[in-house]
Amino acid sequence: MRYVPRQLETEIRKAARHFPAIILTGPRRAGKTTLLRHLFPNATYVLVEDPDVIARIRSDPNAFLDELGTPAVLDEVQHVPELFSYIRSRIDRHPDRFGRWVLTGSQESPLMQGVTESMAGRAAVFQLLPFSTSETPKVSMTRGGFPEVIGRPAAAETWFRSYVQTYLERDVRAVSAIRDLATFRRFLALLASRCGQVLNKTDLAGPLGVSVPTISQWLSILEITGQIILVPPFFENFGKRLVKSPKLYLADSGLACHLLGVSSDKALRRSVFLGPIFEGFVASEIAKHQIHSGKAKALYYFRDQQGVEVDFLVPLGDARLLLLEAKATRTPVPAMGKPIARLTTSINRYATTGYVVSQAGGTGKGFAALCPGVRSLAVSDLAAVLG
Repeated sequence: MRYVPRQLETEIRKAARHFPAIILTGPRRAGKTTLLRHLFPNATYVLVEDPDVIARIRSDPNAFLDELGTPAVLDEVQHVPELFSYIRSRIDRHPDRFGRWVLTGSQESPLMQGVTESMAGRAAVFQLLPFSTSETPKVSMTRGGFPEVIGRPAAAETWFRSYVQTYLERDVRAVSAIRDLATFRRFLALLASRCGQVLNKTDLAGPLGVSVPTISQWLSILEITGQIILVPPFFENFGKRLVKSPKLYLADSGLACHLLGVSSDKALRRSVFLGPIFEGFVASEIAKHQIHSGKAKALYYFRDQQGVEVDFLVPLGDARLLLLEAKATRTPVPAMGKPIARLTTSINRYATTGYVVSQAGGTGKGFAALCPGVRSLAVSDLAAVLG
């Protein structure tokens, strides 16, 4: 597959001019190595999960680092977190040498623990997610955005099946000692069927025959490793009593479709999961845009106990708030914008903009009005309103 430019490139290049080290995390197979090989073609590259490399590092970490040319890319460095302290010492000896150390990892928790303890103030930290629609039009609900699925769509089912197996056996077990992998596989499928719903851990625990604390642990693992997106309720109540639990989405719609047995666009159009999958697709596009712009994820939903509900609220800074409804239709109608219009009447502290995000073909030339204060927006044009 020919290299596809990533939105995060600009931020990483900028950081390489101002920080001694760069940390790049994200889900396995999201394209971290490909991106860094493109940005640092002359760097020394080492895959740290190779058993021989791990043995060399642990037997004599200083000798290993002495033999490296810099800049150096250390891929999957979470396998040897003790290496951070040795890299820190070298950075501190030459704090004005920027862009010399580039470290990647697929599991955020162990990696970030090492960064916090050893690399604070010395490293710029980024996260890479799979492709977004603004990076390539080949991203879709049934394919998702993983580079290898985009490059070989005919082998998507095999790839997802292998990914789930590899993810379970490697990443999940590396983060937590899960013994019953068969139940964990059922848990993943159950999560896919709950996309777009308010998280109810008891509802998840019952069908699986496990405890609520176990569900909490498993959800934490999935969030740490970038497999799910938890969208919390907006933090202001606008004078209303709010629902307080987050909404749940799988981070990649292609993986969600695989877990639900939906293998084609035609099958998805006929599926009862079309709406939730599209809603999760929109959530993922928002998160990707924010994270790939070097920003923190800032994505919320609104639901009160009187039935007012808006899918997504996105703070844009300067007291501006973006309100979005996700509708899996190619023909948005005025009634779809009424929840946004209704909520807007209760908002005084923010300047609001409202859109109904749909599957309609993107125009890139403005958006049709649906009702007062609400316009239609194709999902392919979503990045244009996110700032």
